[in-house]
Amino acid sequence: MTDMDALEEIYEPEQIVLSDLLNRVLDKGVVVSAEIRISIANVDLIQLDLKLLISSVASLTKRAEERAHLSLRPRTRA
Repeated sequence: MTDMDALEEIYEPEQIVLSDLLNRVLDKGVVVSAEIRISIANVDLIQLDLKLLISSVASLTKRAEERAHLSLRPRTRA
């Protein structure tokens, strides 16, 4: 085994199966944000501000319940 073979083995990127990637995205959630402007002669004709949230409903409701539970706890003063 040469040094180059050893380096390729160490730095070989991890392959993720599409289903694993989809599970990670749905579990954690992803926010995609985009801004699109269509203009002529520096005059904006159309401006779109897009925000897209991709997550599973189960993950969103779980996080909402956790936040509601945390907000109901009495706060202690130092």
